Amino acid sequence: MLFSDRGDWNNSVADDPAHIMPVLDSKVKNSPLNSRSAAGPSPRLSATGSTPAPFRGRFLGLDVGSKTIGMAVSDLLGITAQGLQTLRRKNKRTDFGWLEKVIGEYQVTEIVVGYPLRMSGLEGIQSEKMQVFAAELRKRFGLPVHLWDERLTSVEANRVLRESEMSIRRRGEVVDRLAAVLILQAFMEHRATGR
Repeated sequence: MLFSDRGDWNNSVADDPAHIMPVLDSKVKNSPLNSRSAAGPSPRLSATGSTPAPFRGRFLGLDVGSKTIGMAVSDLLGITAQGLQTLRRKNKRTDFGWLEKVIGEYQVTEIVVGYPLRMSGLEGIQSEKMQVFAAELRKRFGLPVHLWDERLTSVEANRVLRESEMSIRRRGEVVDRLAAVLILQAFMEHRATGR
């Protein structure tokens, strides 16, 4: 089941960015963002700074903005990411209520939150907000929450969607979801290869 713009559940496969066009899947996997650890500062994997334990469930990837939260979930093996319907933010209570439903529905065991560093690799105001958000997620759900460098994920998502020849209106509807897919896919690739 997928999360809809109206805040209810539906079964529409067309809402999945990986289903929009088969070519998007290969573009996401071949994105330069998936090899980000080779250049620039090393990404932040967790609030504790420790090496993550072997995977034992699904990851939930979040691209958190002031108006929306793009969401993606991993497969059971932690290899591929599939986009979920973007959450339109209302207030903390409602947002966390919907996240709780997604976590339960997909049996999520770990959360990956996009971490908005500046291009220089330094933290800024938005980074501090995501640290607070990650701490709130950790407290509310009792799950490990990882912060992952999200620099350029929205730019890359827009590039992939432009190349798909999707309408501008439709691109706007799925860009946050695809950014969440890119964040989660990059995190899982890094975790699998240890680089």
